[in-house]
Amino acid sequence: MTVRASDPLSRAGVMSHLQHQPSIEMVDDTCGRAEPTTRPGDRAVTVMLAERLDEPVPADLRRVVRGGEQRVVLVTRELRESDLLTVVECGVRAILWRHQATEQRLLRAVHSAARDEGELPSDLISRLLTQVGRLHRSESDLGTGSGGPAPLLGMAPREVDVLRLVAEGLDTRQISAKLAYSERTVKNVLHALTTRLQLSNRAHAVAYALREGYI
Repeated sequence: MTVRASDPLSRAGVMSHLQHQPSIEMVDDTCGRAEPTTRPGDRAVTVMLAERLDEPVPADLRRVVRGGEQRVVLVTRELRESDLLTVVECGVRAILWRHQATEQRLLRAVHSAARDEGELPSDLISRLLTQVGRLHRSESDLGTGSGGPAPLLGMAPREVDVLRLVAEGLDTRQISAKLAYSERTVKNVLHALTTRLQLSNRAHAVAYALREGYI
């Protein structure tokens, strides 16, 4: 488990909580970060401390979990409504409020993440369920269309098909003709995609799809 923090005092605080735990072996890597190893059979875990989820934190989270080898425990002071699905998309397995991050809770979160189990504050679970329900209702209103309903995270086949044509420079009318969708369906697919993934516009959606390997 790698400990990442924006300041050395925060990092030292987490290390002091974990270094004497018999279930975690602390090792300094070449970059000077603490890298505790959990029990045999558990996956590697990164504890990341961040005041809030502003850039470059989401990008750092995605880099950490790339390849599926790391599980993330995020310790933070606040999460905005728009951040909730971002942390899920980034692969965060456990979240602790900074003011509640006692030694016992931190250790429990680390082991939960290592076992691929989740750990969220109770107030955050309620907010996340509310947002998931809102997105689910939004997707249901659009209908399933070609390729079935869009997943909560990632892209459905019909979204990939539409974005591939956007990337080729086709407009809504041309995409509609190419895929045998109505123009309204094309617009709804793009609107649902950009809303769900917090993307600014079509160009941002294409850039995201290219970066994530969808097109």
